[in-house]
Amino acid sequence: MQLSPRPTEKAELEEGALFQPKFDGDGLIPCICQDADSGMILMFAFMNEESLKESIRTKTAVYFSRSRQKLWKKGESSGNVQHIVDIRTDCDQDVVLIRVRADGAACHMGYPSCFYREVSLPAVEDAPVALRAVGLEKEFDPKEVYKS
Repeated sequence: MQLSPRPTEKAELEEGALFQPKFDGDGLIPCICQDADSGMILMFAFMNEESLKESIRTKTAVYFSRSRQKLWKKGESSGNVQHIVDIRTDCDQDVVLIRVRADGAACHMGYPSCFYREVSLPAVEDAPVALRAVGLEKEFDPKEVYKS
């Protein structure tokens, strides 16, 4: 599989029919992962060209782990595979959105979404900014799933 080279014209990039993802200087593209049925944002990660191609080929989410500097097949350790329903890109093709149906929780902490807390907007300017849970329940105990 070959991803298309960068276009020479802005109109081709923004409204053309070829997928021409724009990777950053480190060879990465941001990827938002969304539940295809509920619309809930599950997680955010990065992909490189290899992980994006592998995701397209297998129709399962494969990311690039910046901390480990290697491909990260979602669900490889936890069994929580993300099955891709579709892949979208934004207008200038520098972000991808994958819509998935997941076999389980997206977050390594056991929550269905990595976005299980919200920032409390302080009523007073000098008050500390706190986090509060948004009411999501854990689907698994990470200590049991990631024993190693």
